[in-house]
Amino acid sequence: MTYLLAIDCSITGEDSVSRPLVAEFSRAWLDAADGRQVRYRDLAADPVPHLTTAGLHYAPAMRRAHEVVDDAAAARQQELIDEVAGAHAVVIGAPMYNWSIPSTLKAWIDHLHVLGTTVPADGSTGVFHGIPVIVVSPRGLAYDNADPTAAGDYTVPPIEKVLGESMGMKVTSVVVDYTLATRMPPLAEHSGAADASLAAASAELARLASTL
Repeated sequence: MTYLLAIDCSITGEDSVSRPLVAEFSRAWLDAADGRQVRYRDLAADPVPHLTTAGLHYAPAMRRAHEVVDDAAAARQQELIDEVAGAHAVVIGAPMYNWSIPSTLKAWIDHLHVLGTTVPADGSTGVFHGIPVIVVSPRGLAYDNADPTAAGDYTVPPIEKVLGESMGMKVTSVVVDYTLATRMPPLAEHSGAADASLAAASAELARLASTL
């Protein structure tokens, strides 16, 4: 069965911007063709543990003697890898928290990035190569190339670096700017830009869903 893997990690509940957008994308992708399913993983409700040994970062043949990996940790990592490898596409809600990636999402990514397996040591194509990934990243301010604050985005670039450049996935990022405009009075002047950014993101996600 062809499936979309949908990942959420927002902790803001009903105030979340990323969760509704991930849900919108998932519904649009389901409706685009018959015989489709969505597999859903909520990293806020059911977090993946952080790596407890460097051994999980390497294929078994590359591990040093002291890098012992217990069976449960190895099985959990393999489950996460298989889930992504079997997906037709992946959509990730990746809100900016303190200019960076939510730690729960980082832990999930760390389980996927394995030198010698998902990142072949010989430079060959890995199991994730070519899988489309849509990253939905709301943020309180605006961080684009025309803005002097652009260098403050430590959310999307690291995801694109690891999933795209290192593991060969086909990453497309969709951002929503000024999500704090309704919460912080100094940003209220950007409420119009916030609404426009949200509408543009929603439209772009609908378009992307129709292409996958």
